[in-house]
Amino acid sequence: MKTLAAALLSGAIAAGCGSSTEGDAAEGDSAPVVESPPQTAVTDEYVLRADALAEDRTPPEPDPASYGMDPETGRFVYPAATPHQHESKPFEGQLDYWDTNEYAKDMTVEAYYPITVEPFHTWQNIVDFDGRRYMYQYVRRALKIYDITDPKDLRVVHEKGSTWTGDGPGEEVNPYDEDDMFGAASIQWNEDLGKYVMVQAFEIRRFGVLSDKRAEPDKVKAIRNANHLKGFKVYEMSGPLPDDWTMIAERTTDYEHPDAPVGAQQGSGVRDIPAWHGGRYMFVAAAPSAEYALTEYPSDLYSAGYQAWDMTDPADPKFLSQFNVPGQKLGEPGDEAAYRANPRAGNRTSWFGARMSIFMPRPVEEGGRYGYAAMGGLGFYVLDISDPTEIRALGHLNFPPSVAGTEGDYINVSQVEKTGVVYFSGYPLNEDGWEPYKDIFIIDVNDPDNPRLLGTLPRPVPPADAPFTDFVQRRGSFGPKRSGYYTQPGTPKEDILLYAFYNAGVQVFDVSDLSDPKITAYFVPKFDPSRTPEYALGNLTHGIYVEYDRNLVWLFTNHGFYCLSTPVLGEPHLGPPETPWPER
Repeated sequence: MKTLAAALLSGAIAAGCGSSTEGDAAEGDSAPVVESPPQTAVTDEYVLRADALAEDRTPPEPDPASYGMDPETGRFVYPAATPHQHESKPFEGQLDYWDTNEYAKDMTVEAYYPITVEPFHTWQNIVDFDGRRYMYQYVRRALKIYDITDPKDLRVVHEKGSTWTGDGPGEEVNPYDEDDMFGAASIQWNEDLGKYVMVQAFEIRRFGVLSDKRAEPDKVKAIRNANHLKGFKVYEMSGPLPDDWTMIAERTTDYEHPDAPVGAQQGSGVRDIPAWHGGRYMFVAAAPSAEYALTEYPSDLYSAGYQAWDMTDPADPKFLSQFNVPGQKLGEPGDEAAYRANPRAGNRTSWFGARMSIFMPRPVEEGGRYGYAAMGGLGFYVLDISDPTEIRALGHLNFPPSVAGTEGDYINVSQVEKTGVVYFSGYPLNEDGWEPYKDIFIIDVNDPDNPRLLGTLPRPVPPADAPFTDFVQRRGSFGPKRSGYYTQPGTPKEDILLYAFYNAGVQVFDVSDLSDPKITAYFVPKFDPSRTPEYALGNLTHGIYVEYDRNLVWLFTNHGFYCLSTPVLGEPHLGPPETPWPER
């Protein structure tokens, strides 16, 4: 690890810089994708102006001799760079079938449910009502609500949208209105109302709408004039089901036009889960206008920064500030210069800006000062969020380009208040190892003005009885996704990190010794071609959600989901939770 860290440190640059202005389908996972559209003249002024800042440097397809299996080590050597694409790229030594075996170390399957809300990505929330525990699994127009009080006997109590099978999405049931959906949500207890309050994010829809902004001007226009809210909605929750919810507020993140109607609102809307713990301040990832155009990613129009909102009265949220980092905004000379200086400029591949909100170990109203920002190809930032009307950048780390794939969208902050260390990662977008491996970086933030790269977590290795020596050989995507979300019940365990890892299932890391972190447990699910459409098979494990208060891990795959336990977390509690969640 020390050798790799030294090599990475030589390419990382620490600086204290930032800018703020007073005043995220949304996920990057694959979806059914048609062939690339024929090239059409670009007419969108913001796409044209952004592309004019740098010549086209799309990575060429790598020489097949430059990557592949190393016969001496049995490990896969990754290509240096690749273009973004959705088709498989098989290599010599890869399995020619989908592996239907399961592999486990110190993990037990408590239950398996062959229910697929969507095979590419879903969000989750858990909330308790009247001694019963409910889990929401959803993505945009698809929602299922489960009673998981007994995790071995889960009950579906509500559903909207489609259920997927091996033939694809089924017929919609109980559909949303055309302009509505279930956005990535934070659910928290509100003392004044004596109820749970839910904030749902509403982002532009990209997947199923836009494949290439440089070839589909009509679809770019459709996103600019989207027929749904760009912002967030706030609900009172009197019970677990939608009939028990009352919308009490709706806001657009187009803060310069707060009264703009749907169809005229600018920008991206709120990306992914809002960072709100139920108190006064909420932070969201958002680009408020079309000028936030400096991103290479072919199906995205916006480089999102962050907004702060005052939620003292959840029925009347008030905009506080917009924060951006250098290299995001078209028409600003400093931003354009920072963009051109980025080695990714012109590669037509990299994601720039935030796709998740600020990561906070402690809310501002509870004394929290620091937040952490994952900005894709713009790097890692330490932020001072103690005054939400003026967020400030303190420290910054850049990383060598790792193209294609998402280079930084997630930060695990569960250990930072004990150790001063955070874990920063992106995730793969191409399959079959056809992009550089996405490391999980270990970053020391004890000096917030000068974050230091310490190394990386180890790359998972298959068990000895697997018919492959590197997970890349197993087909599909391989690499880290996320550790779940800050809304997970209970308190994360000291020195333990859990990550969804696509075709390597869930991997559990022991980081008690930062000089020698280890994988201490894992569960690798089967591929199931009978329950998964061929075009979705490569996206095996897209997420986990952990009940730290009951020591249970929910693992979400493209053919269903699992309830797991592990002695690393402790003895599982399979009965009703002892205290309600979210905390009151």
